[in-house]
Amino acid sequence: MRVLNNFLFNGIIGLGNALWFLGEIIGHIVRCRIRVGDVFKQVYEQGLQSVVIIALTSLASGLVLALQGYVAMSRFGAKEYVAHLVALSLVRELSPVFTALIFSGKAGARITAELGAMSVNDQILATRTLGVDPIEFLVVPRFMACVVVLPILVIISEFVGIAGGYMIGVYEANIPGTFYINQTIRAVQYVDFFSGFIKVFFFAVLIGWTCCYQGYNTQGGSLGVGKFTTKAVAFSYIFIIVSNAILTKIILTFWG
Repeated sequence: MRVLNNFLFNGIIGLGNALWFLGEIIGHIVRCRIRVGDVFKQVYEQGLQSVVIIALTSLASGLVLALQGYVAMSRFGAKEYVAHLVALSLVRELSPVFTALIFSGKAGARITAELGAMSVNDQILATRTLGVDPIEFLVVPRFMACVVVLPILVIISEFVGIAGGYMIGVYEANIPGTFYINQTIRAVQYVDFFSGFIKVFFFAVLIGWTCCYQGYNTQGGSLGVGKFTTKAVAFSYIFIIVSNAILTKIILTFWG
């Protein structure tokens, strides 16, 4: 019982510190204390680090979705609806979730490791000693870059995944290319695209918040950097999966 009480107490304290940390980040953003040059630098580094693996994953997802959909729908004489299956699956669910998971494992881990190395080497403390706010100088650019980069990567993921589905639909299912494209455009409505981007925004905030917080509070030397980086990625995965289930329920309830 005592162990459980200590676990709950530490959990509440940790949640409070994390919320306070997020409040400081938002406070800097609201007051426009943003180093734009550093943000663009982080956007370039985070996007370049993740785009290739996300494109490959999305292409494979589109190919597999179209292939499985073609096999299943051919039994009912409805192979023309493969385009609907691929487009809606990618736009509503797969592209936002897969992209967020890959991004947190690549760019998120890098953010945590960078801030963690600075923390254990007292660079964050030195920054504060020099009169520079480390939240503004180190954390806000990385957080803002997550919010900017992830939606761009999701758009790339959707286009690449749909292209993979197009390849199977045209060359395997023998669906006319023009017809496949028209069906894709008709399948994706504004609400589908909008619901996907609601999720992306939440995922970006969760990834940036979690990875920056874990990196900023890293302790224990070089071993601590690895430990906190692993913790940041694990927490990001959990938050993405849980929030996706909650947001999907809310979106389907209000928009269908």
